[in-house]
Amino acid sequence: MDSFLLELAQLKSEGLFRRTEAWPQAGGRIELPDGRTLLNFSSNDYLGLACDPHIKHRAIQAIERWGCGGTSSRLMCGTLELHEELESALARLVGGEAALVFSSGFGMNVGVVSALAGREDLVFADRLSHASLIDGARLSGATVKRFAHNDTAALARLLETTPSRGRRVIVTESVFSMDGDLAPLEDLRALATRHEAILLVDEAHSIGIWGRGGGVCKALGETARPDFTAATLGKALGTLGGFIVSSTVGREFLVNRARSFIFATALPPACAGAALGAIERLRQDPTMGERLLERARAFHGLLLAEGLQLPEFRSQILPVHVGENTAALELAQRLREQGLLATAVRPPTVPRGTARLRLSVTLAHELSDLQWAAARIGQVAREMRLA
Repeated sequence: MDSFLLELAQLKSEGLFRRTEAWPQAGGRIELPDGRTLLNFSSNDYLGLACDPHIKHRAIQAIERWGCGGTSSRLMCGTLELHEELESALARLVGGEAALVFSSGFGMNVGVVSALAGREDLVFADRLSHASLIDGARLSGATVKRFAHNDTAALARLLETTPSRGRRVIVTESVFSMDGDLAPLEDLRALATRHEAILLVDEAHSIGIWGRGGGVCKALGETARPDFTAATLGKALGTLGGFIVSSTVGREFLVNRARSFIFATALPPACAGAALGAIERLRQDPTMGERLLERARAFHGLLLAEGLQLPEFRSQILPVHVGENTAALELAQRLREQGLLATAVRPPTVPRGTARLRLSVTLAHELSDLQWAAARIGQVAREMRLA
């Protein structure tokens, strides 16, 4: 235990110590017991569906029909008709042949990457790919080559100069979780085709938003189509779990090789029912994603007008770079005192020296909320000489 205490003390000294914090409710606005309200910019509930009445109703229906637990792994007796209904709906949403649902998005990525690649293979991963993708690559035993963020020229050189006796797998995200920028997906597809590589794209932060809910790759069409689309049920779709869309053969391969599918308890019925409800809501209102991006673009402009330095607008994720861990923590704390929840993001979530606020715009934020928030963020940033 002494070594644990020493390591925790080191984290505290570097401004990297973390702790959980329990909130009295979820959503875009959090009513605190002392009567104050926090406007929440740290949620991934982009479309505000987690508390949507229809989705809650579908979750309750699933519990009443199927019970509360997954009861078993999918390959024992855990696969319900509900899971197969959800997989068919997800395949249609993304525009692929088949889908496979996992009980965890993180576990899914670890299991899928380590199934696609082995000791004789190569994994080429964007340097800013999510930790779950990198962990899967490392666990696979494959040789892992990480290329500079969104640098297709660097990737091309690696593909041309790195010999392999087995598979080649290119791994990226469509919308990057901490920077909010987009991958050059059409260029990546072209490189994958030229070098006979498998392209895996994580669409966790774009499902529900682009392509009438089907993601960025669907919006771009055949020139950006990956071999495997990974995504989550736990962000814009408002519930929990992960899923892969691929060819029928790809699905069958993962059923037989992805350890986080084979050895995990099935997704609980409530989550599957809620996910079906979310897809139904997207069909009823396919413009939700467009409205979200319009609000995010407006917020981006408001923050620029306040003197803040932001990258070019790309998505609903707006990073406000601070640099030092302690400064990011102070900015987050001052904003909380002003009524904004914007959690400081620090290493190892982001590279050292790039601590930031990651502002997530959701449909719970009206334009008046965004105007108010931008003014508060600008005021505090100027007081701290960050703008």
